[in-house]
Amino acid sequence: MILFLESLVFESAILAVYACLVGLAFHLFVVLYEEPPLTGQFGADYEAYCRAVPRWIPKVRGDSDL
Repeated sequence: MILFLESLVFESAILAVYACLVGLAFHLFVVLYEEPPLTGQFGADYEAYCRAVPRWIPKVRGDSDL
């Protein structure tokens, strides 16, 4: 997020592309490297957790949902 905001501040298209590539690398690392062992270790519990919890952007809840 910081890289993307810096690309806006400095009006740099190259930095924006770099920020997107870094974000993609983080996403692929989590999906391809971290999540498979967790699924193997925790099974159905981890799959239920993944369905309930968003990966990157948290759900916004109202006060009544607390």
